[in-house]
Amino acid sequence: MVRFFRKKSKEEKQIPAVENVGLIRRLSQGLSKTRAAFTEKLDRLFLGKKEITEELLDELEEVLFTSDIGVLTTQELIDSVKGKVARKELKDPEKLKEALRQDILSFLDVPVGVHSEPGPGEPRVILVVGINGVGKTTTIGKTAHNFKAEGKHVMLVAADTFRAAAVEQLCVWGDRVGAEVIKQDIGADPSAVVFDALSAALSRKTDIVLIDTAGRLHTKKNLMEELKKIYRVADKKLPGAPHEVWLVLDATTGQNAISQAEMFHEALG
Repeated sequence: MVRFFRKKSKEEKQIPAVENVGLIRRLSQGLSKTRAAFTEKLDRLFLGKKEITEELLDELEEVLFTSDIGVLTTQELIDSVKGKVARKELKDPEKLKEALRQDILSFLDVPVGVHSEPGPGEPRVILVVGINGVGKTTTIGKTAHNFKAEGKHVMLVAADTFRAAAVEQLCVWGDRVGAEVIKQDIGADPSAVVFDALSAALSRKTDIVLIDTAGRLHTKKNLMEELKKIYRVADKKLPGAPHEVWLVLDATTGQNAISQAEMFHEALG
């Protein structure tokens, strides 16, 4: 947060273009240690095993648990494996390893959500949500930079009206990337800010509208209701909006990220 408000050199003021390939490569490298540790545990477990025993299955369950795969996912994987063993479909430990791999891949094969599309001359509205301190505003700033690089007219909406610093931070990003920022006084109704922003976006032929929201714990019902109101107001002003809802998560959160996703999905669909 501090680096946003200190004086920057000319080199710092220029935001380098973000390359998707480089981003994917860094993500892959970041996960390499986790992946290597998990596969190493499995390799050690199956090394020298000649048959599938109850002891082997118990040890496999322990490996899955300690790898932070999650209780429900681990149970489903173990139940699937035990079912195949009981039906005599699996006898060789090496084939068990491959069956486990296929089961894990099946969890990743999920349908991609279908987004509504803006009509002709309408902006694409993206609502950015998440708990406190996960980097929503920074994500918006970098995303705005990418859209600007594509030649889009971008508008940022300061719907976090609880903290003056949040509005200031968004304005800093707006200045850096050359995006218009719509804001109101601190304490204003966030839904009113969104309504006014969409009115302005329609009149100014804006391509992309990125809405920054206040961080909120997914367990706080009143704050989630406020988020629902923002969603309803956006849809009333521009039917179909927001066209996308982005949930920003902290990669170190672990299993709690699933709870966050479930609660935000329940509130916003």
